[in-house]
Parts: sequence; structure tokens; C-alpha cells
Amino acid sequence: MSRQGRRDTAPEVAVRRLLHAAGLRFRVNVPVPGMPRRSIDIVFPRLKIAIFMDGCFWHGCPQHATQPKSNAEWWRNKLDKNMARDLETTEHLRDAGWTVLRFWEHEVPVETARTVQELVARRRSKA
Repeated sequence: MSRQGRRDTAPEVAVRRLLHAAGLRFRVNVPVPGMPRRSIDIVFPRLKIAIFMDGCFWHGCPQHATQPKSNAEWWRNKLDKNMARDLETTEHLRDAGWTVLRFWEHEVPVETARTVQELVARRRSKA
């Protein structure tokens, strides 16, 4: 598992390129305030928008998640803990006033970027 990429996954990079091409500037892999060893994939700090690009296997996608047959109990516990940590992180950020968006790796990057752009535009128009 130590060899699994934690950042700069292909779906994440694709969305970041589209957002950057649209003129949006953001930070990447920012630590979650008050939560050690957790980071936000794409962040608009002033607007308090946190975007997570979740992998289907590691985060339990309802459409594409698979269950390993070897060492099944250990994997089930591991993946359940991942999903519980995701929920805890989302709640922590929302309680701190952040807007949290989570996207699955299989979602179309253009649609994901469009959703983010629309939220950023709405937030900026209110400011």
C-alpha cells in the first residue's frame, strides 16, 4: 500500500488542468486543519472550498468498489475505516464553515471541473 499514489492521480490532474485552463487558481494537497495525516486534494482557501477526488476502490464507490477475496476480513475493515475517515473529514470541514465537494475517479473530468467552476463563480459573486 505504501506504493499507492496519494496525490497527483490521473483524474485529479485532469480536473486541475481544466480548472487552471479556465483561469482558476487553487492550492493542492493542503493539510486538513486540525486533522493530522489528512489532506484536501484541491483547495480554494479564501472561498473555503475543499475538493476531494476519491478512488473507487479505496473509498468504496457504490458502482465500482470491489471486495478482495484474499484476506477479505482485513480488507473489509481497512476499506470501512477509509469510508468512516472520509465522513469524519467532511463533517469536520463543514463544521468549520467549508463547502466540501467529493467526486469519484470515474466521473468525467469536464463535468467535475464545470461543477467546481460554477460553485467558485457563485461564491465570488456573493463576495
